[in-house]
Amino acid sequence: LFKVMSYKDEYEVARLHTQTGFYETLGARFEGDFTVKHHMAPPFFPAKLDARGRPYKREFGSWMQGGLKTLAKLKALRGTPLDPFGHTAERKMERGMIADYRALLHRLAAGLTAGNRDEAARIAGLVMDVRGYGPVKEQAAEKVRTETEAALAASKF
Repeated sequence: LFKVMSYKDEYEVARLHTQTGFYETLGARFEGDFTVKHHMAPPFFPAKLDARGRPYKREFGSWMQGGLKTLAKLKALRGTPLDPFGHTAERKMERGMIADYRALLHRLAAGLTAGNRDEAARIAGLVMDVRGYGPVKEQAAEKVRTETEAALAASKF
């Protein structure tokens, strides 16, 4: 459940870049005059898709650090009606996964016996294969959803 609830959204990416010593670590590891370039696919800037259907990432210069600092401070908007990212298909899917996974856990717990404990754990663990962002995550989530439904149909849950 923690895995499903702790998805990495835009606010978390901004926090990781600005509040974890990321830039300080770069400065300590590299000498001389260097620049940082961020390769991102912001959801509000439509991008062309590559051959696999994934949005091309765009390059943003070091000026993006200021935007990331601001975004990290706006994390209080997460999950509220004012969250500009909360209305994207990806965020809706992630919130739906939380509700679906909680329902799955209740279903497994209701039918749990000593004899099916290992199968319940296997089914509950399928969600660990959901990784990535955007289309990669969507494909993984769909695959896990299909596998979970098949496992439930084949089991006594």
